[in-house]
Amino acid sequence: MRKFAQALFPLSLTLLGFAPTNAMEAIPFDGSWTEQGFFRLLSNEYAQRGRQLDVVSDGAVSLLWRPVGKASRSASSAGWTWSVGEGVSATDLTIKGGDDRNLALYFVFVDRDRAAALEGKGARRILNEESARALIYVWGGAHQVGAVFASPYSPRLRMKILRSAETGQFRERVDFLRDFRFAFSREPGALIGVAVLADSDDTNGRIVASISDLHLE
Repeated sequence: MRKFAQALFPLSLTLLGFAPTNAMEAIPFDGSWTEQGFFRLLSNEYAQRGRQLDVVSDGAVSLLWRPVGKASRSASSAGWTWSVGEGVSATDLTIKGGDDRNLALYFVFVDRDRAAALEGKGARRILNEESARALIYVWGGAHQVGAVFASPYSPRLRMKILRSAETGQFRERVDFLRDFRFAFSREPGALIGVAVLADSDDTNGRIVASISDLHLE
């Protein structure tokens, strides 16, 4: 009876997401994330609600950034639930200026001997670091699910398509070690930050989405 009752809850409440265990570290949306806008472009609207982040992107684009603490620098995987109620059309994510996507999660790594010097720095500073590499897990784009390729903005940013340009809700779990080795042919180093992006400025579209129960393992 309990399982049946739980199944009747609306998925939008994200109450079916799994709660972190001792082997996981929750990354809450607790106001500690900071927005990194792009020059001359409109910014997204974000609402940090503890377990859940709500995002509205209306012909806009921006990045929401959170540094990762020392205890999480050796994380080897992550999980989350995300949903898209309204989304942008499928675009070619290999082309600058035409690369809208519903949601993207960035996991940024640097060489371990650089992590202490970069602690507390913003996303732009860290992404300009020579040793920085980012795995970007994407919902959107006109690409096959599972495809991995370089961002047109930097070869140090590699995207992996998890979901096509559609609406719905899904639970994800990703393996940093496997994906980083495949994308960069090297070991990942220290995880130093996490970011969320929604991008609708090129298509002048609208995105209404959320991410919940983000955690590292």
